[in-house]
Amino acid sequence: MDQSHPMGSVDHYTPSEIASLVETKGVTKATAPAVTLFVLGVLAGAFIGLGAVLATTISTGSALGYGPTRWLAGIGFSLGLILVVIAGAELFTGNNLILMSWVSRRITLASLLRNWTIVYAGNLVGAVSIAFMVYLAGWWQQSEGAVGVSALATAAGKTALSFEQVFFRGILANALVCLAVWLATGGRTVVDKVFAIVFPISAFVAAGFEHSVANMYFLSIGVLLKDHAEARGELSGAQLASLDASGVLKNLVASTLGNIVGGALLVGLVYWFVYLRDAERPGTAA
Repeated sequence: MDQSHPMGSVDHYTPSEIASLVETKGVTKATAPAVTLFVLGVLAGAFIGLGAVLATTISTGSALGYGPTRWLAGIGFSLGLILVVIAGAELFTGNNLILMSWVSRRITLASLLRNWTIVYAGNLVGAVSIAFMVYLAGWWQQSEGAVGVSALATAAGKTALSFEQVFFRGILANALVCLAVWLATGGRTVVDKVFAIVFPISAFVAAGFEHSVANMYFLSIGVLLKDHAEARGELSGAQLASLDASGVLKNLVASTLGNIVGGALLVGLVYWFVYLRDAERPGTAA
């Protein structure tokens, strides 16, 4: 194989090469047409929703114990980011790494915020759409309603958390998500990228961290199931009290802010400082 070709080596990209790739991709993402970003954002929200559907299905009725069950659910949830990275889509949390392109002055702050806003809106549409589809499909009625009970309990548990808890869990979640994106960027084959994604993503799910786009799905399906006796199981009214508009908004605001800190600052800014702060660049933006 020709070693001069970008795919001519079986070795992964080095960390400094990954940093350059992420920075360059950030410029492309920040300057993409709005309609393209939105449609790809919808796809990413749907992909993450499908990963959440699989994770819920896997964890329902498991007798393996807390840790193994959550880890297996996390492996299932990895489907979402695998689809985003391999099939192609725009995910708000992964796009927090575009901060690297802004710090390098290759894009403007307006371009950065434009990308985040459009993609976030698309993610919301995609994730909520999956929630409505699986609800109307009766997916939650499987296993004599146990799947619905599991989905509702997950949503109620998320809205019961305090703002501070969700914020810090959001930091941890997106640090791992962006590291998964970082590692996948370093891979040269589909298999490389899949394996790079699975462990960081399954780790954040197993640990119970908070991912804003995943929560768009989890909270939506929870709201849809809240008034169904079949899905309530042994959940009391008090346990479901926080699953309302204010509870959903609190969770999404806190997880989104935490995700930005974890992805943009703890991963993107740190790696920019280590590998790119003194690099020569083709051009800068004000």
